[in-house]
Amino acid sequence: MRIAAEINGRRIEETVGPGETLLEALRRLGYTSVKDGCAHGDCGTCAVLLNGRAVASCLMFAGQAHGARITTIEGLPAEKAHPLQQAMLETGGVQCGYCIPAMILTAADLLRRNATPTRAEIAAYLAGNLCRCTGYVKQLDAVELVVESPEGGAHG
Repeated sequence: MRIAAEINGRRIEETVGPGETLLEALRRLGYTSVKDGCAHGDCGTCAVLLNGRAVASCLMFAGQAHGARITTIEGLPAEKAHPLQQAMLETGGVQCGYCIPAMILTAADLLRRNATPTRAEIAAYLAGNLCRCTGYVKQLDAVELVVESPEGGAHG
């Protein structure tokens, strides 16, 4: 099946298999930040923004993305680190880094919807993103740091 979509601001037309997931298609196209952690939608490492909303790319068929706007971590502005990326570094929220691309995209989705979430709201929104290294405290601190910055959560 032939699909057309926009990935990180670049229009693509691609042939995808009938059972190919969006995760598989993105990996095949070279977007290695989209991780295959569980292939069941349980871990969150495959999250991408689809039309601005965080989704588990392992649970979607690639064909369902026809006409969509897809953002991976590579699609964040490249001139300098996105405030969420910088905050993850500053708070020590990044250790192995495996979960971080999806966690940052999910947090960006949250901040787009709610510029001033509470810590409990941040924790609830990121609950679908599993991390084996950090214990989540530093990642929650990072999102709070962005919320408390002069621009607030307008960084989403």
